[in-house]
Formats: sequence, C-alpha cells, structure tokens
Amino acid sequence: MSTARYILHYAPDNASLVIRLALEELRLDYTTQLVDRQNSAQHSPAYRALNPNQLIPVLETPQGPIFETAAILLWLSDTHGHLGPGADDPQRAELLKWLFFLSNTLHPALRMLFYPGAYIGRDVDHVSQLTQMTQSNILRLLGLIDQRWADDRPGILLDLYLGPMMRWLALYPTQSDRTWFDLKAFGAIHAALRNLEQRPSVETAQQAEGLGRNPFTSPRHPNPPEGSAT
Repeated sequence: MSTARYILHYAPDNASLVIRLALEELRLDYTTQLVDRQNSAQHSPAYRALNPNQLIPVLETPQGPIFETAAILLWLSDTHGHLGPGADDPQRAELLKWLFFLSNTLHPALRMLFYPGAYIGRDVDHVSQLTQMTQSNILRLLGLIDQRWADDRPGILLDLYLGPMMRWLALYPTQSDRTWFDLKAFGAIHAALRNLEQRPSVETAQQAEGLGRNPFTSPRHPNPPEGSAT
C-alpha cells in the first residue's frame, strides 16, 4: 500500500489528466495507479469497488475514494485552497456555475461526440446526424465559454479542466474528420491555454503521459511511458 497521501487511478490522456494537473498545481504528495484500458481494467471488480460507474479517474484520499472529475477538483480546491475561491469568497458562485457548465454540459457533449453509438446505436445515418448536431452544439458552447474567458476567471481550476477537453477535440475520434474544430477561432480560450502551457504542472504532465509540446494549443497523440489513452 502506498504511503503517499493520495493515489490517482489514471489512464494517459483521459479525464485523469485534469486531476494530475490539479495535484501538481497544489504540489501534493501522490502516486499514480495505471488503469489499463487495453485490458478493460476500468471494468474489473477491484476498480468497480472504487467507482461503480467504471469511469476514469478515481482519487483515493484519507476520506475515501472520490470519482467524477468536477467533484475531485472541487474537493481538492476546498481542502487545499489555491485552485479557486473558497466558500465565503464573493467569486465562489462564479466558479461553481462555470465548473458545472464544463462538467455537466460541455464534457457530456464530448462523450456524445466520441461515442455516438452508445447514445443512438450503430446505424450509419443516425450516427452521422447525431455527430453533426453534436459538433454544432459544441461550437455553440465554446462560443459561450470564449465570451466568459475574455475576462478574468475565478482561479486556475477552470482552465485545468478546459485545457484537456480542447486537446481531445483536436485529436479524437482518431479516424474522424476534425476540420470542423479550430481552437484559434476562440481567441480567449486559445490565449488562456497558451498561458496554461507555461506552468510547471503542465510540464510534469507532459513527461508523465507523453503529451509532447503545446499539449493544448497544438496537440499530438500521446506517447505515454505506460498504458494507452484508448
């Protein structure tokens, strides 16, 4: 059993990347436990005991395992500070509404784009129609985010979540046409992610997960030292 304060169950270039960035920002003592997606380890009895929904990530803490990316982010921020405003801060409501916008609105739209068959079946025409509608919806959502990101944000927590999602939009699904998405069309988001790439937390994640240079603004497919992104 690890003696580290936290154990991050992760797969390279998955939502666990968001939590790795947060842990690095906070300079916390943690270790990682690979969830081997190629062997469907996320569906194993041991992992289901940590997250019955069988999704990545899970963070093991002294208070028990936590799943759901936004829940982990918020718990880390409330426990250690620094990532965003606390409960009594006037900016707390601003943090919460945009955190849950990313978690409950944008992130599910990405999952629908990446796994359309899970939502509408395998009929080619149906999948194509859902994909086109989802792409249009994501562009609309990014427009709303870009308007807000033109102003100062309440803490870095929001950028830590948004950065990986923008990366995934540029890379996945691997065999699909992604010319519909251009990060540079969203100037405020692009500028924020360029700044994010300069932080030591991102450099550490680049090395740990094989992300390469400019992982958010000019991403390439990962070459991780262990595990697989898909």
